[in-house]
Amino acid sequence: MSRMTGARYIAETFKGYGVTHAFYMEIILPRALAEMERLGIRRIVTHSEKGAAYMADGYARLGQRPGLCMAQSVGAANLAAGLQDAYLAHAPVLAVTGSKPPLFQQRNAYQEIQHRFLYEPLTKYNVHVGAVEQLPLVLPQAFRAATTGKPGPVHVDMLGLFGEGIERAEADLEVVVEEAHSRYPVHRPVPDGEALRMAARVLAGAQRPVLVVGRGAMISGAAAEVVALAERLSIPVAASPDAKTVMVDAHPLYLGTLGGYGRPCANKVVASADLVFFVGTGTGDQLTENWTVPPQGTPTIQLDVDPAEIGRNYPGGIGLVGDAREGLRALLALVEPAAGRDEWTGYARETVESWRRMVAPLRDSDAVPVRPERLCKEVAAALPEDGVLVADTGYSAIWSSTMVDVLHPGQVYLRSAGSLGWSVPAAIGARCAEPGRPVVCFCGDGAFWYHMAELETASRWGIQVVVVVNNNSVLGQIVPFNERAWAGMGEHQTDAYCYRQTNFARLAEEMGCYGLRVENPGDVRAAIKMALAQERPAVVDVVTDPDAHPIFAM
Repeated sequence: MSRMTGARYIAETFKGYGVTHAFYMEIILPRALAEMERLGIRRIVTHSEKGAAYMADGYARLGQRPGLCMAQSVGAANLAAGLQDAYLAHAPVLAVTGSKPPLFQQRNAYQEIQHRFLYEPLTKYNVHVGAVEQLPLVLPQAFRAATTGKPGPVHVDMLGLFGEGIERAEADLEVVVEEAHSRYPVHRPVPDGEALRMAARVLAGAQRPVLVVGRGAMISGAAAEVVALAERLSIPVAASPDAKTVMVDAHPLYLGTLGGYGRPCANKVVASADLVFFVGTGTGDQLTENWTVPPQGTPTIQLDVDPAEIGRNYPGGIGLVGDAREGLRALLALVEPAAGRDEWTGYARETVESWRRMVAPLRDSDAVPVRPERLCKEVAAALPEDGVLVADTGYSAIWSSTMVDVLHPGQVYLRSAGSLGWSVPAAIGARCAEPGRPVVCFCGDGAFWYHMAELETASRWGIQVVVVVNNNSVLGQIVPFNERAWAGMGEHQTDAYCYRQTNFARLAEEMGCYGLRVENPGDVRAAIKMALAQERPAVVDVVTDPDAHPIFAM
């Protein structure tokens, strides 16, 4: 134990937990940031609090370790809004804010509101630090909460507009670092033995079983075990969009992505199953088409680290509470190779091939403006073997999750859990977590407009990402809703979803990035490869068909 300032304690603690980047909007903990800099933690000043939160989210998801974002008191509400995606995607993000002293609370203090209520629904741990002596208790608990069980965001609110009440104070403090909580998952519980044996018996007796894999399996690093179980038992595999890289698309048992943002072929096969084995997925409305795929009453097995998820939406099945990787390993030790499922696996494969034949003309189209399906095909071809694809929500998520094939087992796919505009800053954060890996962002122009200012952040700090913009000058997912709303009125309110045509490559160049505008589908692949070869951030602005819409899953 030694005498030190709160600033020094905070910096040494973050360093001890392996934090390499702090994403923030000024001014917050300036003395602590200076101490962090001395310890090798890189400061990334962003253009918005949400951008900082999204960067920490992308960092956490790819790096498998907690991400750090910070904002002063007046920016705390914006930072909280940026945590929604991390919360929904179970990403361990540590959000640090300042708050004015007690004498300023409840007295109409300038730009001050109560922060605790903003963060309560978005975090696993939400605490105020009013004295520097609390730090050895609060900070380890924050990392502990963020990384254990089902990972998620935490919030530490520090005394002072920018945390000055904590960082300037001195005390006799001992830096406490629990190294196990510098990464996730931390604990890997194995499911109950009797439940595993029951699951093995049910799997052996099923005629048409399907594996449905979610983000929990990817967090656990269970891809190899998923493949091994599928191959041993001849079980087709469908994935949530977050788990689309669990198998390469060429694998004969892989159906692709499931649900509202998935492939019709995957939904068709899962709807026909007589047993569905959910692995690390929350079985929400989007994945299951409002709990109709599989139909209610279908026998299920569910493996999840959170016991509260077992049976939440499909009650009455077999529950396996535990880590996905360890649970599957334990199950593999109990099952024998299955026989007699050739007809089922053949049906599944033909269903996938039929869908591929249907979409092939779109994926191969030479039409101008470029078809998004063709754009996705070229993105897949250009993405390196160890590449990371970061996709936005809406049509960007549908196009990329269904049409960008996983060609190599080392590739990673991250996508927005629902926040439009998430992908650009998230891709920047992901690149910070793994600076040696190529990171490609896939978004529409609607999403790009949200946080394109963060390209200047990437340029200023030398963070190389490639942003591929599906630029159709329209909020495509909104079009059908508006057309139905204005049906029969002789006009459409195109101003509700159409944007001015903009050359984003030129804007990128103005921000110090490399910019390429592509109008011919035959030029897309080369443009992406050229962008990947640059030593600065790059934007590939692809002019696409505004009238193109995805083939919806059902």
